[in-house]
Amino acid sequence: MVSADSMQVYRGLDIGTAKPDAGLLENLPHHLIDIRDPSEQYTAGDFVREADRACDEIRSRGRLPVISGGTAFYLKNFVYGLPDSPPADARIRSEVERDLRLRGPEALRAELEAGDPESAGRIHARDLYRLTRAVEVLRLTGRPLSSFEVPAGPRAEHDLLLIALDRPREELYARIDARVDAMFESGLAGEVRGLLAAGYGDADPGMQAIGYREFLEARRTGCARLRDVRDRIALDTRRYAKRQLAFFHTLPGVEWFSAEDAEGVRGRIREWVNK
Repeated sequence: MVSADSMQVYRGLDIGTAKPDAGLLENLPHHLIDIRDPSEQYTAGDFVREADRACDEIRSRGRLPVISGGTAFYLKNFVYGLPDSPPADARIRSEVERDLRLRGPEALRAELEAGDPESAGRIHARDLYRLTRAVEVLRLTGRPLSSFEVPAGPRAEHDLLLIALDRPREELYARIDARVDAMFESGLAGEVRGLLAAGYGDADPGMQAIGYREFLEARRTGCARLRDVRDRIALDTRRYAKRQLAFFHTLPGVEWFSAEDAEGVRGRIREWVNK
């Protein structure tokens, strides 16, 4: 397995990202889990490069790589390849990160709205990585990120079977609510306290994950009720799931199955492998 979850890459973010437990990892090895500290940035480009290496290594052992996860933006970049925007510039990135700390995300968003309104309208208010990346490109090149060419078709180096699982919306939301309750029962609040005690906070990319940022927001606003934090996490997760489903529906060639149709998925995989 190759994880395509943008937050399971971070060490210490276990409960809130619903990482596979130790028993499952022992029986079914996963790549790209626990490979970054919460203070380190992890980009779509990082994912594509490291997922390519993992797939090559898995195939070298005569195994079939399975990429699984919920970060649709990462998966799209893996399928199509990265846009031709310039690589990161350490000096510009440092300046943007400094401005984020000192001036806040609202100032960066205003800068982006003035120079690249298309990207500003597309980037979610809490997506600090994509916000800072768009500002970085604007400062580096004088061109909006949206002006750089995006690959029009899938990469030729991989033969891909794209499978998406779906559930009725009410069932999906009920499962999200149950999952959030289970995370709190498993000690999510204590995990967040441990991360804060280790020195991580609002400026660290890992702490922007759903399940963590809500605690930081509650700390800033003075909200002390765990129930309110729990409800906010459930709401943010439902909204995220809705956006991700909409994103997956924009990818051509995706084959949709009911999440309960395990036999149908297995049959389609066997058919594809034996073609």
